[in-house]
Amino acid sequence: MSTEPPKSGIRAALEYTGIPKSWLSKRPKLPSRNWLIFLTVTSSLTGLFVYDRRQCKKIRQEYIDKVKHLSEETPDHLSYPRKVTVYGSKWPGDEDHDQSMRYFRNTHSLSWSLPAVDYEMVNGKRHGDLATRIADEVKKRRRLDLGLDSPADRAGMPPRYTWRTKEQLREQELNGELLDIVDHDEELSKELEADGRCIIPSSTLPYKQSPSLPPPSPASAMDVPATIPALPPILLVSFVDYVGIKLVPHMIWDWMNRRHHVRAGAEAGYRLVMANTRPINPPATKPLFSDITNAPTPDTDVDFDKAMEGYFKSSLQSTPSDIERSRKKYYEQLPAKLVIARELARNVREPTSDEVKYPPPTEVELRAERMTKEKRWRKDLRGWEIVKPSQEVPWDPRFENALTIFIDPPKESEYKEELSANDTQSN
Repeated sequence: MSTEPPKSGIRAALEYTGIPKSWLSKRPKLPSRNWLIFLTVTSSLTGLFVYDRRQCKKIRQEYIDKVKHLSEETPDHLSYPRKVTVYGSKWPGDEDHDQSMRYFRNTHSLSWSLPAVDYEMVNGKRHGDLATRIADEVKKRRRLDLGLDSPADRAGMPPRYTWRTKEQLREQELNGELLDIVDHDEELSKELEADGRCIIPSSTLPYKQSPSLPPPSPASAMDVPATIPALPPILLVSFVDYVGIKLVPHMIWDWMNRRHHVRAGAEAGYRLVMANTRPINPPATKPLFSDITNAPTPDTDVDFDKAMEGYFKSSLQSTPSDIERSRKKYYEQLPAKLVIARELARNVREPTSDEVKYPPPTEVELRAERMTKEKRWRKDLRGWEIVKPSQEVPWDPRFENALTIFIDPPKESEYKEELSANDTQSN
């Protein structure tokens, strides 16, 4: 006698469609332990990633709504948009010099574009490039202010180009002694010819007299300005680039929590758009015997983001010795190259078959190569002296009245109290 339970209409209909009976009678059960672990980890990571990216969009939209009204305002037809210069530099130990600019484009630029804030990105590809560029721009601007140099000619401008005076340019972008134009390449060339390590004499080359730079006058060296003109406000943005196998956990955590960077970038952009500033917090004067005591020093704007220097690779401390080792190796190999170049140039011997296929560098090319290498080594050393963790930021007391820092705008309640206080004082 059959004990098979009666089949329902749906089950009987599915059997006639060709579905095996084992499939219809099979009861669902949990996957194996390995499958459960895999599904749990995968779904958790996917959920965290989706949540993080949704929060990023939400944060961006939140701050876009805060500054959206500024883009809808009708400005004066004679006004100019605000211009912001974004400075980024290569992170020590990372060969990708564009990481800082990529961080800015992903986290900051969106909240600036809506309220008609124009920006220019300046990236330092090597250490010290930004310092050299900013110094050259300041010198050029001061020479124009003092009338030592003339501005660009207007002849090449479009016919309806709105010409602006120096005061109008100052109003658009508040920019911050007597300066001489210095040709650094000419100075380095003379130094290489005069030092004892210069093994390439100039007697074998055609003589060409070059104009020497006039020595700076003692009067110009002593005319140091007592004050520094007001400089554009500064927006300090925190940035860290994790480099190395030891920091892989930080990279993973950073990638899964991108919303924190987006919020920090949106807040920084909001501070810049609202244009609330305060004077810079200068470093305090070190007390007597501070070098032998452990007295705590308060954090100032000069010490901003100093803790991130702890993520520098420890191998960077050997940068000066690495450069000196490369320089020593180069100068050890240079005499042999010079001998070959002179022998071939003076027809002392015939070139070999390999030298015919691959001509060795001439003496002129060796001089140019030495010049290029020395420039690179010296720039790298100066750049490392700037970014190394043990180097303190140089400070001049005259900057205290010239530099300002962007800060968070006051809250709505504080803003109303400030307006009411101003109205009361006016009445």
